[in-house]
Amino acid sequence: MSRSITNRRSLLKGSAAAGVALATPTIFTSQVWAAGYTNEPKGGSVTLGFNVPQTGAYADEGADELRAYQLAVEHINAGGGGMLETFSSKALKGGGINGKKVEYVTGDTQTKSDAARASAKRMVEKDGAIMITGGSSSGVAVAVQDYCQTAGIIFMAGLTHANDTTGKDCRANGFRHFFNTEMSGAALAPVLKNQFGSERVAYHLTADYNWGWSQEGSIQKYSEQLGWKTQAAVRTPLGAGDFSQYITPVLNSGADVLVLNHYGRDMVNSLTQAVQFGLRDKQVNGKDFGIVVPLYSRLMAQGAGENVKGIYGSTNWHWSLQDEGSKAFVKAFGEKYGFPPSQAAHTTYCQAILYADACQRAGTFMPTGVGEALKDFDFDGLGNGPTTYRGHDNQCFKDVLVVKGKENPSSKFDVLEVVEVTPRKQVEYGTDLLGCNKGSINNGAA
Repeated sequence: MSRSITNRRSLLKGSAAAGVALATPTIFTSQVWAAGYTNEPKGGSVTLGFNVPQTGAYADEGADELRAYQLAVEHINAGGGGMLETFSSKALKGGGINGKKVEYVTGDTQTKSDAARASAKRMVEKDGAIMITGGSSSGVAVAVQDYCQTAGIIFMAGLTHANDTTGKDCRANGFRHFFNTEMSGAALAPVLKNQFGSERVAYHLTADYNWGWSQEGSIQKYSEQLGWKTQAAVRTPLGAGDFSQYITPVLNSGADVLVLNHYGRDMVNSLTQAVQFGLRDKQVNGKDFGIVVPLYSRLMAQGAGENVKGIYGSTNWHWSLQDEGSKAFVKAFGEKYGFPPSQAAHTTYCQAILYADACQRAGTFMPTGVGEALKDFDFDGLGNGPTTYRGHDNQCFKDVLVVKGKENPSSKFDVLEVVEVTPRKQVEYGTDLLGCNKGSINNGAA
């Protein structure tokens, strides 16, 4: 697959019906949505746009996202497999969506907002994509979501953790399955208090874009409620590689906790260098020095190796979960690719399935119909327990995981352990907290 241009792929699997009754009835008919809309499919197929980081600091996440999308397309076209077997909605019966086979095109976000927006625009205008999904950066998500709102295209966000995506920068055409920094702070705080106590001095190193700022703010908010103090918050460029110049000042700062608001390869590098500088074995203020990684992924933990041992963070999903949906997804992904999926893969698989299901239940691909089907949609069977796509801000609410680096991993994939499944009610927040005013869904041009 070329990384410089989009590429059309078609996965035309068999269309054997799943053989189960609909759990959720079709809520609309195609006759209700008679007006035209952007890229309304006329033939026997429908094209989805998978916009992922194939180069740059988050490329490992992007590769796993794309694997999951490809698997989802297989399952949608076949009408079964993976979490379609456990998903509470049984609308998808094979043959794709609304009787149209699913095809897809891909693009490289490069983890850059301008490149991601241009890639999405190309997929919509040249390839006829009716939905855009993907990304591993909140800066990318906000930019692409804004484009999709203007173009009249549904955007099913990939990995985007900043509050802004479904907060002040929310858009009616954008939907997020991933959790956010507010939820990470709420889930982590009680665990950090139990692990480190209530009198700590924190030093933040923060990726200098909207996700990093959001993560820094949420951890400060919840840690300071515990009695922690923030000694410093230093911004670092995305893709810095060498973080030694930022870590050296921590050594004599008086801080006794380092919070690494980094993700992807940046987290691998900053954590590895922090451990090499001796921070994990240091004592400050009569306390063992602590390191916190607020947003973890298995791919990052695997990249950092032994440096993650004992270090706490949060994650959206983990392959070791034993609910039926998670087990079905891990089995299907593992059989296809030979290793367990990451949270990036889980998120994007879910988004593809949720979009397809919403179209099927609505009986249309028109954005207003799809949005109505997703509004306040309650579902289960996709991991993380009972979940709701809240209509106010198009944000999913579900259980959140607190994890730490495993002391005695059994394999190179077994690097994180779940220490707490934080119940949804602990991380859910009111509709006025993050300032979402998303407006109305845009159907675009006929």
